[in-house]
Amino acid sequence: MQRTDERRLADARGKFCWARRSGRPVDDADWTPGRVLLSNRRLVLAGTGGKLTVALSKVTNVGGRFDVNQRVAGEADYLSVHIDEDVLLVVVHDETFETAFYGALVGRDALRTRHPAKVGGVVKDSEWQDARVKVEPDAVAMATPKGEFVEIPYDDVGAVRSAERTVEGSTRRVLEVEHADEEGTSVETYFTGKARQCAILATVFGQREDHVGVDVDLDETEQQVVMALYSGVSPFDIPDFLGIDVDEAEELVERLLELQVVEEVRVRREVELNARGRHIAGDVIETQ
Repeated sequence: MQRTDERRLADARGKFCWARRSGRPVDDADWTPGRVLLSNRRLVLAGTGGKLTVALSKVTNVGGRFDVNQRVAGEADYLSVHIDEDVLLVVVHDETFETAFYGALVGRDALRTRHPAKVGGVVKDSEWQDARVKVEPDAVAMATPKGEFVEIPYDDVGAVRSAERTVEGSTRRVLEVEHADEEGTSVETYFTGKARQCAILATVFGQREDHVGVDVDLDETEQQVVMALYSGVSPFDIPDFLGIDVDEAEELVERLLELQVVEEVRVRREVELNARGRHIAGDVIETQ
């Protein structure tokens, strides 16, 4: 019987199969077509062989490829739902389903957040506070009891890291997300909470981060330009800041534009770091 506080979030056609059962690969796995229903409490898969119900509270993670045979490997895009050591694969040909699924998993409980934890690489004294996190098609949004509302667009995410940090007197796993604010300044937001929530939120951000985590070969002067922009130096002040002439600064900016490390915001060659550029700056800071 459905609980009165249970809400239907999605109802679509799809297919599903077990890739791991009792901790072991299912070598003869095959897709079962059927109906896929999602509520804020459970995932229900109904096929010719009956109905399978998975409580969302039992889902420990989402993601990864589990191509146990050619039939499974032939599907380019599926959700891997981890239930402890078991893995259930789900395919739904509906773009809104995945967002609703991640949202239902992450939004079940409040997360502790610290925002901003860093601005332009400088640590801030922001306090940890509860926040309700919502997964949207283009961003992750969070709302605090104080009425603050913060959106982190996926296109602005430069780096996602997981680290052990001291949170209110105890050691906890913290998800660190580097992104840009509305002015283009690099900001870091920290999240901590239940292990599965953080793991799933890392998957949500990580899927969008892949396009910026690429190797770019910059020389020392180019790295200095990136770090100057990262710390808030205007592109027009780069020549004086680095002690180089204007023509050399223009050539460096052209090179960074070609490498898609910066993006042009005005015709007069005013540029700002994009997600890839901030990712590089973060790597430079870590190696210093």
